[in-house]
Amino acid sequence: MNIETMIREVQTQLGIQVDGRAGPETWCAIHARIVKPATVPEDKASPTDPRSQQCIATLLPDVRPLALALIEKAALHGITIKVIGGTRSYAEQDALYAKGRSQPGPKVTNARGGYSNHNFGIAFDIGVFEGNRYLGDSPKYKAVGALGMDLGLEWGGNWKTLVDQPHYQLRPAWAAGMRESDMLAELRRRVANGLAVFA
Repeated sequence: MNIETMIREVQTQLGIQVDGRAGPETWCAIHARIVKPATVPEDKASPTDPRSQQCIATLLPDVRPLALALIEKAALHGITIKVIGGTRSYAEQDALYAKGRSQPGPKVTNARGGYSNHNFGIAFDIGVFEGNRYLGDSPKYKAVGALGMDLGLEWGGNWKTLVDQPHYQLRPAWAAGMRESDMLAELRRRVANGLAVFA
């Protein structure tokens, strides 16, 4: 039996999209089936700091294990990262959009409320740290970007217009090959109609 057939059989058993590729949806489903039911000892130290835990908790369940995996994978490569941003309300996004426009400071985003993946629980931002010192600019962001892409995340460091090296997002399977603007329109529609983002 070849690996693609095995993956298809696992996907069928998990009740997820059957495509023969072990991508983020497959790994999240495996994690949910195997890891989440396991009892974690109370004395086991968390791999994340409280701020990261708080930000990760705002993300959709499909994205949370990948954010945790990125922290752990970076640590294995000697890089300390923390999740410093998660899901935002439309109002919070509009406030960020105002910076460098109607409010003082440099522009930090090109997305208004409803036009950012952060508004839908599928995106998060990380910071690279040395001890307690935040590094706003470091070659380590590119190293972490490669690790994130290896996990199946999209990395803002590959963007053409506003490069955003701290940004990661998980594209739903239904949005494969879609333009970003079309995916965001569908996300707005799904949220407005109470539909699941990853269904």
